[in-house]
Amino acid sequence: MGDAATILALDGVEKTYGTEKNPVPVLRGISLTVQAGEYVAIVGPSGSGKSTLLNILGCLDRPSAGSYHLAGDDVATMDDRSLSRIRNTRIGFIFQSFHLVSHLTVLENVEMPLFYARTPKRERRAKAADLLEKVGLSHRLKHVPSELSGGECQRTAIARALTTAPAMLLADEPTGNLDSVTTKAILGLLDELHQSGHTIVMITHDMDIARSAQRRVALRDGQVESDSGMPRA
Repeated sequence: MGDAATILALDGVEKTYGTEKNPVPVLRGISLTVQAGEYVAIVGPSGSGKSTLLNILGCLDRPSAGSYHLAGDDVATMDDRSLSRIRNTRIGFIFQSFHLVSHLTVLENVEMPLFYARTPKRERRAKAADLLEKVGLSHRLKHVPSELSGGECQRTAIARALTTAPAMLLADEPTGNLDSVTTKAILGLLDELHQSGHTIVMITHDMDIARSAQRRVALRDGQVESDSGMPRA
């Protein structure tokens, strides 16, 4: 499974849909290891298996075969309640469409994971405000998402993803809805997070975006086609 610094370890992961008589294999024996502090882009064309792999990495789905360990936890065989706990505490999600709650302020959106973790109000407010300052949004705390630019919405989402100090940031096409200038700024922020020690796994179809990562893993037809930088032993 790897040493204590291993954040993510997939071993022979398969995912098959359809029926026993008409199986539709999507992932075909994916083995992948990500160490703490790595910034990895998983890239591939439509139909390569990226979305299915994303769902498994995010504990939104289970593999049909193989093992998946996240920060030492064997998540491949966990029940729904355990998977929910892992999603809420060990993974910070960054989505293409931001997934902000429209009627909540920026500060309240970032507080949400801590609210569900039953963190005391004063503590969660202070932590959310601190994270928003780090992503350059200390002047937007009381604004709602409709009053923000796309880049500000994504910065809010990144701050929210950091609130529970997750083992891994999982970014799904994080710049897909942004213009080129804002894309560059968000990629710069992700690079800063990587430089400060965060583990980032980014899913993208865009090789130009993937080049911003430290390491690139290319999928094709449900298999790893290439890996630009295997983690150190």
